[in-house]
Amino acid sequence: MNRQLIWLRSDLRLHDNTALAAAAQRGPTVAVYLITPGQWLAHDDAPCKVDFWLRNLSKLSRALGDLNVPLLIRHAATWDQAPQALAQLCRELSIEAVHVNDEYGIHESRRDAAVASALEAGNVSFHHYLDQLLFQPGSVLTKTGTYFQVFSQFRKVCYTRLHAALPRLVETPKAQAALAVESDLIPQHISGFATPDESLRALWPAGEDEARRRLEQFADEQISDYKNERDFPAKPGTSQLSAYLAAGVISPRQCLHAALQSNQGEFESGDIGAITWINELLWREFYKHILVGYPRVSRHRAFRPETEAVPWRNAPEDLVAWQEARTGLPIIDAAMRQLLETGWMHNRLRMVVAMFLTKNLLIDWREGERFFMRHLIDGDLAANNGGWQWSSSTGTDSAPYFRIFSPLSQSEKFDGDGRFIKHWLPELSTLSKKEVHHPETAGDLFGVTDYPRPIVDLKKSRDRALAAFRSLPSGRVG
Repeated sequence: MNRQLIWLRSDLRLHDNTALAAAAQRGPTVAVYLITPGQWLAHDDAPCKVDFWLRNLSKLSRALGDLNVPLLIRHAATWDQAPQALAQLCRELSIEAVHVNDEYGIHESRRDAAVASALEAGNVSFHHYLDQLLFQPGSVLTKTGTYFQVFSQFRKVCYTRLHAALPRLVETPKAQAALAVESDLIPQHISGFATPDESLRALWPAGEDEARRRLEQFADEQISDYKNERDFPAKPGTSQLSAYLAAGVISPRQCLHAALQSNQGEFESGDIGAITWINELLWREFYKHILVGYPRVSRHRAFRPETEAVPWRNAPEDLVAWQEARTGLPIIDAAMRQLLETGWMHNRLRMVVAMFLTKNLLIDWREGERFFMRHLIDGDLAANNGGWQWSSSTGTDSAPYFRIFSPLSQSEKFDGDGRFIKHWLPELSTLSKKEVHHPETAGDLFGVTDYPRPIVDLKKSRDRALAAFRSLPSGRVG
């Protein structure tokens, strides 16, 4: 029968799915998804993210059912059990070949190698495809054959590659003849992962239709203003697609084509908003390539080895105040409340709160990286690690250690009238546009008894961070 199996991972869509299309071309296809709660816990995956995966799986199961492709669910506590679980399934269904879209990171690579070996021992072939990236890692290199460490240089080569050939969209499979295999029910809850509030779920509807609607609306109505409005958290200036990209409910190729269509096929000239958004797609690409080229970042190590010697503070009370949005710095606390209540944080504010933690509080970036992953619905190892290491001046292409965002100046510049702050910190809603950025200056007129005073002096803490980085053995970083 030449029966094929597609093992779904971070590619929860029907359209433009490379492995699914390849499997369908070769023969009757069955899909499988592995529930691996122990692995998710080990990787700090957020409960709202796990719930988002399950909700998208339910949508995908119905879409695959319309094509007579059954979706099976199998359970394995961790990826160590994946080879046995998949080999057993292949024996049960007389599978000829397994198809997957590549994932990146040390654990992912080891898992796939182990699965391939176990399948091949049973005469089942294992095929993997480029899908969640535009370019194969290892194909965008410096002249000396190494992975890029500076984004602008990486982007330049990507532009050259895009000029030569745009990645094509993959054709959606047609319905196949019905198989004598029943789809499994998709679990609605996984033990160990709390179910998020309905208000959070409502912010992130599941399914390809929603992802494509968001993309089309952004490309048609907002992309031209993206460069000018993306840094203002009170404005709807971003695409709100990150969760869908992280779960593979939409592909980077679909995003690229939509952006190009809005800009007459150009990615270096024309609409500056479209150009800027395409650059953000390439930043995503860059950090995935870093995972492959510099695997130490998958091991919770600093990209720049000399920064492992930064004398981070052990300050649990400060860390908890940051985590619970009780720092007394309104823009920091408002951003953290947005994260806690929605599973998402505006990108500008991700940088601001990360710099505050790593510079003003001088707390190890790994604490922030872990906390973000445990709460983000769009949590992605490459992007999250890349962002945290950029902000903490430990990573590739990172901010120089002496460039430290001031929460007050960032707040005044990007939330001038305090709309974002007042939305997330309603206890400050009575303050003026000036007072809302630093309410302690309101003195006796403050009248907000339950909002804390700042936990740190910004100037003194900045000086402390500069001294800490200057103390490193190399004498300078950044």
